[in-house]
Amino acid sequence: MLVKEFCMYCGECAGVCPRNLIEIGENRLKFNKKDCKKCKICINACPVGALENEAET
Repeated sequence: MLVKEFCMYCGECAGVCPRNLIEIGENRLKFNKKDCKKCKICINACPVGALENEAET
């Protein structure tokens, strides 16, 4: 998950993650990438569009 510089750290993404894989810290988001199923619920919940998937390789 990529977090763009205009993220407000509002916690909307963490609140909707069905697997509770996002932690909000002061000026940072921490994702558990290993357990993420890429459902994109967090991306869709972001009010400012600050989240996007990393490129698949």
